[in-house]
Amino acid sequence: MPFTLATWNINSVRLREALVAKLLEEEGPDILCLQECKSPVEKIPRERFAELGYGHMIARGQKGYNGVAILSKQPIEDAGDMDFASLGHARHVAGRLENGVVIHNFYVPAGGDVPDRAQNEKFGQKLDYLTEMRDWFRDNGPQKAVLVGDLNIAPREDDVWSHKQLLKVVSHTPIEVEHLGQVMEAGGWRDVTRADIPEGQLYSWWSYRAKDWDAADKGRRLDHVWASPDIATAAHSSRILREARGWEKPSDHAPVFATFDL
Repeated sequence: MPFTLATWNINSVRLREALVAKLLEEEGPDILCLQECKSPVEKIPRERFAELGYGHMIARGQKGYNGVAILSKQPIEDAGDMDFASLGHARHVAGRLENGVVIHNFYVPAGGDVPDRAQNEKFGQKLDYLTEMRDWFRDNGPQKAVLVGDLNIAPREDDVWSHKQLLKVVSHTPIEVEHLGQVMEAGGWRDVTRADIPEGQLYSWWSYRAKDWDAADKGRRLDHVWASPDIATAAHSSRILREARGWEKPSDHAPVFATFDL
């Protein structure tokens, strides 16, 4: 049975409830993973989403910060969460579908502005978070699993608008790219998006600071869909819904889609 999954950093699910509803109505993914919900779980507008056919939700929330949720048309079982780096943040939740597929939804710390853990505690926390992700997936090799989310790293040179100019900018520094690569290697993960779209510049985030984000097009691919090796070949039809970045009062991220035949 094929199913389509989307991942989207919504930057406040309550503030952008209408945009989530628009995506669900117009695109109709079977599963939508949201990050940076910025809401306690009980205040996520799940009734509105249920009315649109998404009657199942698992989530972890915080007031005003972080937060991850999985909305699903299909029954989904809560498969727990991990507090990597012991930050006490709502940054991970996992769900198990009836077909046995486990979906990991992550919101990796952004890491602040200075790429030096001695000067910037947040950067150190980001690296520690990735290190603990690596170790956990190395010890718990994923099977029949999909990992999605805002991983806050654009790993490839063509995942950013200028590799040279962003080498010292948080999200594209060599040490971050190395840490993310170790997470991928530890779990045997495959980058589904780049398997389907192997060539060319590809972005999922554009800064609010740009006067005309579309014309400037100074983007980064911070949002990812990965699959465990046993199901990676079942993934296809990846795309990024760039137009969502231009919706009224948008998130600075665009949704990333992938379809799996399982």
